Amino acid sequence: MRRSFLAPSLCVLALLSGIEGCRAKSSAPDAAAATASSAEARGDEVVAHPPPEKSPIKRLRKRPSGGPPRLSCAAARSLVADVHAKLAAKVSLGGAEQDAKVDGPFADSILDWADPHGLWTASPDTPVAPLVRAHTAKLRAVLEGKGDCEKELAPIGESLAGWMTTLRTEWVAGAADAAAIDVPVAASDAAFDDGPVKTPAKKLARVLAQRAAAVQKGHPELAGVVSSARDRWLPVLSKEAWGEVVLSAAVRAYIPLLDPHGAWAPAEESSSLYDRDLEIAPPGRLWTTATRTALGTRIETGAHKPLLDKDVVVSVDGLPLAGLSAEAIDQLSESPDGTAEPRSVRVLRKTKDGGLGLVELSVASALADEAAAPAGLHTALVPYGATSALVIRLDDVPDALGEELARAIGKARGEAEISGIVLDLRGNGGGSIDGASGALGVFLPGAPLFPLKHRDGTIETERATEPPMEDRWTGPVVALVDGGTASAAEMIAGALKAYRRGLVVGARTYGKGCAQEYVDDVTGVGVLRMTTLLFALPDGTPVQRVGIEPSVTWALPSPLKEREADLPRSPPTWIGPDVRDHKRVSEVPWATVANVGPCSDEVVCRALALVGKGKAIAKR
Repeated sequence: MRRSFLAPSLCVLALLSGIEGCRAKSSAPDAAAATASSAEARGDEVVAHPPPEKSPIKRLRKRPSGGPPRLSCAAARSLVADVHAKLAAKVSLGGAEQDAKVDGPFADSILDWADPHGLWTASPDTPVAPLVRAHTAKLRAVLEGKGDCEKELAPIGESLAGWMTTLRTEWVAGAADAAAIDVPVAASDAAFDDGPVKTPAKKLARVLAQRAAAVQKGHPELAGVVSSARDRWLPVLSKEAWGEVVLSAAVRAYIPLLDPHGAWAPAEESSSLYDRDLEIAPPGRLWTTATRTALGTRIETGAHKPLLDKDVVVSVDGLPLAGLSAEAIDQLSESPDGTAEPRSVRVLRKTKDGGLGLVELSVASALADEAAAPAGLHTALVPYGATSALVIRLDDVPDALGEELARAIGKARGEAEISGIVLDLRGNGGGSIDGASGALGVFLPGAPLFPLKHRDGTIETERATEPPMEDRWTGPVVALVDGGTASAAEMIAGALKAYRRGLVVGARTYGKGCAQEYVDDVTGVGVLRMTTLLFALPDGTPVQRVGIEPSVTWALPSPLKEREADLPRSPPTWIGPDVRDHKRVSEVPWATVANVGPCSDEVVCRALALVGKGKAIAKR
């Protein structure tokens, strides 16, 4: 259905602001509360790790079982109660007016998470959706420890059990009508809706059966794969078990209801919570993007040799892929943490005569690919009087940003005389707190940075790293920001401003001054991402729901329609203590010049012209 295969990341004790998972994003304002889509659309993150390691970090992750995620009433209630207790601020969903705004998106999200294929609760012909909508308020109450959990789930579970019987009848009919299906098409074509589910489940069940039967006819050795796929798509479960499937989906929908940056995932799909692009040593992958088909998943890009793009992966390490959720398949594509063993992969591959051949491959660990030299930051040298200004574009804030900045600055110093640096943070949704601390270490080595407030009122302080002298920059710096500058990017710009170390130019930033933590849930079933901290700038200036006011404000267009303050139940604003080392508070002025540019971006030239005319001091 509405799935994309994204590259997950791994983190332990992470501070972040929303990460895109494998679900489709929604633009509906109220849906942001139930699906965290507003945070996901930014892909921003603030991650606090233990001291960086050059190897993958262990995390709770399980080999997919093939069955739908389930939670008992006791486990679901325990998990939700724990989240309520640990959030950075108390959250209430009470009130009739609030209920009306919450329950519609909550129901939509339950129906979405309960149905990984478009066969169970999300299809236009399912009889289950009306029942879930009718019980939405009571399901929410159940998660909060009120009402009779089993009683509320019973009619939904009974309806789902009966619906599977109906769809299995459709499967039998479809399997008997597979003669006219072309085998390569049946194996390779996308099998599920990309976006909102429009295909009726009865039709989809027939189509899947036709394609599976056609492939099995051409490859009888795949009979076991077809059988397991049928049992995953159309499970024979008791009404009680089906109720637990819906309850698991309800928890998945409820956590973002409390916390617009929060999420929960079962251990079999936990990789969907992370953004691997921010990691120093992310897990290797068998492929980058793929599309689910009736018999597995078709590799679109990034096939790890000897795999090829357009191969249809049937199994990995002996586990068939057909009938797994997109999140489970994506997790299976990652190299297991810390291992370098070859992986056994079975694929259907096109032959020279246009047919399909079943190929058994041993795929060496993809970890070696991650050791390749990074592409580096996008930089440009702009004429600045008789010298140059180095413009560095920062699209996000990865763990190793400090090292990347040092490399970029060192390289530019070898090419030209540099008078100052422009950090272009426009549209930068954030990233790793290690990355922010590392980046600021280049400009403010060792300086106390951000006070971090816990739910119990305790405060800890983050410090900038202390890189070698040759990796530091003591000259002037400007940060360009806009309404899309968020989270860890706001940390960088805000610290430069608080220490008067650099001029901040542009539009008021997004205003995300809260942070999240990755933890194993109390039930041991899955992983939580939840907002547990608030942060302020080094001088105590609040960021949460406020944003950073630039030193010089321009009316720059924002890439986002909303700000942190627009998100329902976003944590409150917090004014922190002044943790600065006041001996470090001093201005580093730009040299006055008459000529700047030309620039490929007029905003950059405008900022350089401003500092070049000696107008760098404004609204500190």
